[in-house]
Amino acid sequence: MSKIKMNQKIDSFYLIFILLGFIALLFILLPPLKTVFSFSPVTWLATLLEEEVYHSILLTINAALAATLIGILLGIPLAYLLARHRFKGKKLLEALIDIPIVIPHSAAGVALLFVFGRKFILGKFFHNLGIDFFQTFAGVVLAMMFVSIPFLIDSAKEGFKAIDIRLEKVARTLGASPWQVFFRISLPIAAKSILSGSILMWARGVSEFGAIMIIAYNASFLGINSKVLPILVTDRFNFGLNYARPVAAVGIIISLIIFIVLRLIVSRGEKR
Repeated sequence: MSKIKMNQKIDSFYLIFILLGFIALLFILLPPLKTVFSFSPVTWLATLLEEEVYHSILLTINAALAATLIGILLGIPLAYLLARHRFKGKKLLEALIDIPIVIPHSAAGVALLFVFGRKFILGKFFHNLGIDFFQTFAGVVLAMMFVSIPFLIDSAKEGFKAIDIRLEKVARTLGASPWQVFFRISLPIAAKSILSGSILMWARGVSEFGAIMIIAYNASFLGINSKVLPILVTDRFNFGLNYARPVAAVGIIISLIIFIVLRLIVSRGEKR
């Protein structure tokens, strides 16, 4: 009798969790699916072929890719140091890295201007090199990288932590240099985590709005006045929901396709 009651309790436990999980899943999937399937493929194609939409999509994807590549170059060494070394203030430093995730992103845009604006030290330095960040493609990349690089650093750090440090020590005793150990052992083993973090960084960059709105609104690239996709959707929403919905649907479709393809690449790598 007690076993029957126990089974009933377990069944009710899983039933409640399944119901709550289904509600959470519905909450995640319903808005994008409703937006995407509210239009015919003909409408999607017509929207995609609009010059403003087409260039906005290219600008968004290219800027997020550039931000991710720079983030990989700068973030992986920091992630490795955090994973391999203990020092005073390490916990504080790890917390500081996540600051861009916490602060409002419009405030982040203002903060970036106070550092990379033409009137300030780094802004003047890059201006002398021919690089300006206000209302430029470089500004879009800067804003995307600032808000998304913590995802890459945190993921890469966990990947390096998971490597048995004895592998690196054995390689060093066999005569390998630190560079050889890093590129032949540490980096290949942590590649899955780095790739996952890179995908998250790219995806976060694609969706950025606030910081870009402040530092690089109406960014001009290749002589074409364009906007990143989130800003374009907002601009069109000012003319009504029906005017913004097709652009939002196209943005969701393209982002999902690229994200799913990248995830499949990661999954294949895990199987291998």
